[in-house]
Amino acid sequence: MNHDATRRPQSRFAAGEVEAHSPPLTMFDGHTSDVDAILTERGKRYGKFKDHADTTQDLKNLIARHLGAKHLANDQQEALDMICHKIGRIINGDPNYADSWVDIAGYAKLVADRLEGIER
Repeated sequence: MNHDATRRPQSRFAAGEVEAHSPPLTMFDGHTSDVDAILTERGKRYGKFKDHADTTQDLKNLIARHLGAKHLANDQQEALDMICHKIGRIINGDPNYADSWVDIAGYAKLVADRLEGIER
């Protein structure tokens, strides 16, 4: 390992040493990155993250309860998870943001295509 004092320290994220109590994402010089601006923008479009998370987890739990012992392929489970995520954004944020609706259709199409022999 190079301990050259003139070298900037490697990010813990890049080193794979992310901890649950890590501070907010920062740039090497210690200034907060553009993450705050992105989070503010997303919050305006999708609502508060906690509200979105509550809705999304409720949907996922409902699906899991109704699936019971039935097994889904990984792509089917992931598509349902992502569809729940998009529904959570629609419910808690801007229901008129077309991209969320298009994304739902896209995830469903990926699974349907695979079931019909078209893998993407």
